[in-house]
Amino acid sequence: MRVTSKGQVTIPKPIRDRLGIEEGSEVAFIEDQDGVRLVRQTERDDPDLQAREFREWLESVRGTIDTNGMDGKDFVDWLRGPYEDLDPH
Repeated sequence: MRVTSKGQVTIPKPIRDRLGIEEGSEVAFIEDQDGVRLVRQTERDDPDLQAREFREWLESVRGTIDTNGMDGKDFVDWLRGPYEDLDPH
């Protein structure tokens, strides 16, 4: 991907579509140990949007784990294991 003299690059359309980036959208560049990531500005700044997107993701994976008929509390207890095995000190 080539950078223009103004420091601009073109975000490929499939990526823009997937991220919901349109003309006028705000984006941010986040630098980490692997390089730089482009994110929609609202993802980083809007906790309500983050919560909604998390709930949407959670709904998308609902029912993909076989809990053998256990409710949520019983399943978490099963994952944690017996409390007797915990060292109190």
